[in-house]
Amino acid sequence: MTIAEMLRRAAEEDGARTALVCERRCWSYAALWRAAQGAATLFRERAARSVALLDGNGEAGVIALFGAALAGVPFTPLNYRRAGADIAALLDRIAPAWLIAGDERAAQLGQAAGAIVSTPTAFVAAAQAAPPATADGGDHAVAVQIFTSGTTGAPKAALLRHSHLQAYIAATATPTKASPHEGSLVSVPPYHIANVVAVLTAVHARRRLLLLPAFDAAAWLRLAGMERPSYAFVVPTMLARILDRIEDPALAPLPSLTALSYGAGPMPPALLERALARFPAVRFTNAYGLTETCATITSLTPEDHRAALASADPAVRARLRSAGRPLPGIEIEVRDAAGRALAAGQRGEVHARGVQVSGEYHDRDARDADGWFATRDLGWRDADGYLFLAGRADDVIVRGGENISPGEIEAVLLTHPAVADACAVGLPSPEWGESIGAALVLRPGHTAPQAAEMQALVKARLRSSHVPERIAVLDALPYNDLGKLLRREVRASPLLRTASSL
Repeated sequence: MTIAEMLRRAAEEDGARTALVCERRCWSYAALWRAAQGAATLFRERAARSVALLDGNGEAGVIALFGAALAGVPFTPLNYRRAGADIAALLDRIAPAWLIAGDERAAQLGQAAGAIVSTPTAFVAAAQAAPPATADGGDHAVAVQIFTSGTTGAPKAALLRHSHLQAYIAATATPTKASPHEGSLVSVPPYHIANVVAVLTAVHARRRLLLLPAFDAAAWLRLAGMERPSYAFVVPTMLARILDRIEDPALAPLPSLTALSYGAGPMPPALLERALARFPAVRFTNAYGLTETCATITSLTPEDHRAALASADPAVRARLRSAGRPLPGIEIEVRDAAGRALAAGQRGEVHARGVQVSGEYHDRDARDADGWFATRDLGWRDADGYLFLAGRADDVIVRGGENISPGEIEAVLLTHPAVADACAVGLPSPEWGESIGAALVLRPGHTAPQAAEMQALVKARLRSSHVPERIAVLDALPYNDLGKLLRREVRASPLLRTASSL
């Protein structure tokens, strides 16, 4: 079954129910399905090999997702923050494509790279007017391709087939249909896998899909207040900004919200405990996964959160910092550099295997002969199978032959009352290969601590080899729009590189 079949069933069984709300425009499931059928006709008539989206959240993207599935071609959401030259290069790789681009970008691109370019408004109108298509591709066809961030080279096109997406839904969806008033607030951008699966799970459950075109904490709270969602997904930086905007602690914020999932980046323990205290009735879930694994592969459940928060056992309470345990149908192994599986408590690279794990790129399948995919994330598992992450393998600092996780250093630096944010990186060193640099962001009203004080703090908690040699104070750390810390920019910071070596 393809993902288009999900929308078709929803339209046949609950056609009058509200499917989508965006900027106060409402779509029923029947209307959304009819537009997707028309979109499929448009894509077929112009022989598009891919359907690209270069815009924020809106009905055009949802219609394009299901229309592409019905037409049997991949849906390819692009990062609208990329430069024009980068977008043109990506379009060359998926040509001939139908490109839906925001008004300004559409005007800039014209008929770029052989693409058929239309604005969201024009595309939606054309899809509504076109005759309906009726057939779709098989479940092994590529449903979605997402270009990775390309921090170490040209972006790779991760391929997700209909079967991967269906396996994810089978592992995570609730068995009962949602009531008509329930809604999912989606504010992550369309080019992230969390957005794609949020759309699909909402349609599967027949929930209202509440789209915020671009994240802003005030706008998020306004939409939540108007539409009263029952579920939302946020990245940690979004959650921090939402909490900062809720000014009156005496008010019960978002009384309709029953479940909140978070992921796509490390969750600071203090932020999580603040959120759990602010939303005591909300069921929190930590979702860990990658684009190549078709989103979530391990989950820290609501029950895990509350049990850890209430426990006096340090090992149980530590699970608040974990990524939880594998979903049904997923296997997790932590392996050493030689590929050997490690026991509980031993640190190595996380590998995943399961029916939803794609591991496939446009030019190769990155899984091994037994179906295991190397995530490039470092971590370990406790005796009960909870997975703890320790950063990306590419971020490891190699000092004098010793592999050092920056996350360990950052966790210690963040215990200082003056430090609001911290980042540890490797800097070139003729003596050690790499030395350790640390960038700090201060809490409002605090003065910068002495470098020697911070070094003593790290040395007391970790080994002397983990002590930063250079420490700089920055106004803010660089994050992308999904909350991913851009370590390469910290590493290149003139303030850090010119800080005195201690």
